[in-house]
Amino acid sequence: MKRVLFVDDEVALLDGLRGRMRPLRSRWEMVFVESGPRAIAELELSPVDVIVADMRMAGMDGAQLLTQVRQRWPGVVRIVMSGYAEEEQSARLLSIAHQYLSKPCDTRVLQNVIERCLLLQDLLAEPELRGIIGRLGHLPSAPRTYSRLQQLVQSSDVSVRKVATLVYEDPAVCAKVLQVVNSSFFRLARRITNIEQAITYLGVNAIRTLVICSEVFSSWRPSQSLPGFEPEALQERAHRVASAACALANNSMRDDALLAGLLHNIGHWILLQESPQRFEQALTLARTAHLPLEEAERRVFGASHAQIGAYLLGLWGLPHSVIEAVAFQHCPQRVGQSCYDVLAILATARKLSGVTREIVPDATDPQDAPIDDNYLTGLGAPFDWSEAQQRVHEVLGASGHE
Repeated sequence: MKRVLFVDDEVALLDGLRGRMRPLRSRWEMVFVESGPRAIAELELSPVDVIVADMRMAGMDGAQLLTQVRQRWPGVVRIVMSGYAEEEQSARLLSIAHQYLSKPCDTRVLQNVIERCLLLQDLLAEPELRGIIGRLGHLPSAPRTYSRLQQLVQSSDVSVRKVATLVYEDPAVCAKVLQVVNSSFFRLARRITNIEQAITYLGVNAIRTLVICSEVFSSWRPSQSLPGFEPEALQERAHRVASAACALANNSMRDDALLAGLLHNIGHWILLQESPQRFEQALTLARTAHLPLEEAERRVFGASHAQIGAYLLGLWGLPHSVIEAVAFQHCPQRVGQSCYDVLAILATARKLSGVTREIVPDATDPQDAPIDDNYLTGLGAPFDWSEAQQRVHEVLGASGHE
């Protein structure tokens, strides 16, 4: 049974939470303690899957507690709840909390967040890999500007000027947003060089999508470069797949398709940064044994880069459609698809953008079944294979056309 630890030094609030969560006792083992030191003692006594901690506590506050949890038990999902929103406090939480919930928090919201985190652990069952992701040090658990932007757009007085001011604070993010905005994604009639103009043209949601990807691209640097997996190569592939995904998506799925495309290979960033020698072993195995790279990764790590990337995106609280698309991008038929969705878009975009041919030239095709005209027809896609090829060709040129 999954184990969830709740920590709050206000006894009345803790008792109230215990009462509200009581109906879930048959599904989770829940422990309630009233201080950080008590929480540490509980963790030393028995492992937990998720910890939910209040921010403001006497003695050891939530940030100090979760910092210790991150260091000693990195595989534990860390959720913080707070009734305050000071800038300094938020900055402390960005690098240590996977999820941030405001108090008072609706019980259904809290339950949903915990459930999703527990499902993610089932997706990535290997504790060692969860630990690697949990202790990532070069990039915060949730990218900084993205987390602050999430809070801003949920406020009642959000404006283009405020969003632009936030983006301007990070020159690397600012430059990357403008680079992506002026790429083939949006086919602009003229080049945009002003963040406010970009936000006005694209909307806050699109900028929020670009910000998280820009922070990944600008902040992550693997400790060892491998041929074909240099940061620039990974970024170029991500842009190409995202461009293709946008061309294959209708307006209602465009934002999620863009995000899935930009982050589809984030698992490779993690493996290159945290375990480059073992990743090189997986590459060698794929080449010499003519295996799909994801299968070689499973043999070496116990999970593929797709599963690892999806787990991290889930901890960041990204939409389920994006997490599912990243997790099953190589094998979409395994989830029992019934309609043309973000997963279908990403799988088709990867196929038509040509990235599957160049990652490991001697490896075999990872798909369980072909991504072709029959695949699109079976899902009721709004176009056939020929039109899909044409759409991708228009944004990528001949290099991405199959």
